[in-house]
Amino acid sequence: MTFQEIEDHSNRIANFFKAKGLQRGDAVGLLMEGRPEYVCTWLGLTKIGVVTAFINTNQRQHILIHSIKVVDCKAIVYGAELSEALTEIKDTVKDIPLYVCGTQKRPEAAVLPTSVRLDDELPNASADSPTQDIKKNTPKDKLAYIYTSGTTGLPKAAVMTHVRAMFMAISALYQTSMTSDDVIYTTLPLYHTAGGLLGIGQCLLGGSTVVIRSKFSASNFWKDCIKYDCTVAQYIGEMCRYLLAVPEKPEDTKHNVKMMIGNGLRPQVWEPFVKRFGLERICEFYGATEGNANLMNADGKVGAVGYIPYIAIPFYPVGLIRCDPETSEPIRNENGLCIPCKEEEPGILIGMIKESRAESHFNGYADEKASEKKIIRNVYSHGDAAFNTGDILIKDKLQYFYFKDRTGDTFRLVISMTKHE
Repeated sequence: MTFQEIEDHSNRIANFFKAKGLQRGDAVGLLMEGRPEYVCTWLGLTKIGVVTAFINTNQRQHILIHSIKVVDCKAIVYGAELSEALTEIKDTVKDIPLYVCGTQKRPEAAVLPTSVRLDDELPNASADSPTQDIKKNTPKDKLAYIYTSGTTGLPKAAVMTHVRAMFMAISALYQTSMTSDDVIYTTLPLYHTAGGLLGIGQCLLGGSTVVIRSKFSASNFWKDCIKYDCTVAQYIGEMCRYLLAVPEKPEDTKHNVKMMIGNGLRPQVWEPFVKRFGLERICEFYGATEGNANLMNADGKVGAVGYIPYIAIPFYPVGLIRCDPETSEPIRNENGLCIPCKEEEPGILIGMIKESRAESHFNGYADEKASEKKIIRNVYSHGDAAFNTGDILIKDKLQYFYFKDRTGDTFRLVISMTKHE
């Protein structure tokens, strides 16, 4: 798809749903596997101020119901391939308008009979810009709800604003030096920040081409990269281990991928992975969708999850505070304030909350009580506040950050396809 085709498709989405009466601030659930229409849908909805809820395509039954209700979805757009998931909760969603995409490619899909078929309706919608007669978005308006993994209870809907999404994508763009000539391969889910905003953002804001595969395939990874002449690829750590487990073949080094961007690449996998597949650079990042303590290791330091030069600390106040190793609760001094960690001393990673700065703002979750639980107050002075990542890190004298293994003396980041610990 060209940029113009994406513009036209997203405008049709915007005009269609505007005519259906959706208002600024309304939430629409998006349940669809990764493909260009996914991007066009949320891009179109945001043009009329509607907030898209990026629902995890693996959710079923009560967890799916929770994700729909927690943000009060006024409508649901789903892919025909996920008809069964909605059929299982049809009694719960019977009063919510349903719109299905992809029925022309999957005519056999048993979609719910009340669903409006977008494949048939969108060609009749206008491709003109819908923003001429409506209030335009501001940087701090909500762009999307992106759900946490739910490893400690039900998923929480993190608020993603326009400015935060832009900051994340542009920050990665400049730290990695990607250009509009790059072709980025992503098999990551588009309902998560890494694939859906950081990866797609390089296309929308940086002009790169993005190649989307709906599901990761170790046997087809490098074949796809060769076919589409990809120069950059996204990963999470376990993907790299799976790729190394595939028997060696000519495609391993016949691709043009020079750089991979992601998180969770274990130190013991890092160097063998780079050597076998002929990569020039690994850019490892760490961050939470809802957090303000995001880090990136753009220098290729093996095993590090991020780097902050000393000169940048006043502008990006991310640091470590001492904590109880058993409970992870902050340790405080006689004045009731937190204690900064020294070099080589493990502690909780925090990001100071400064409402005036986009990179230090904490937008929280749709649930205000859940938001408050992630805040540490009276950190360095009485009255201040910080976002608590909950992760134990350690830093060396050069301000590189590493995960601290609580069970031993080594540093590692343990990550799987579904959760991290």
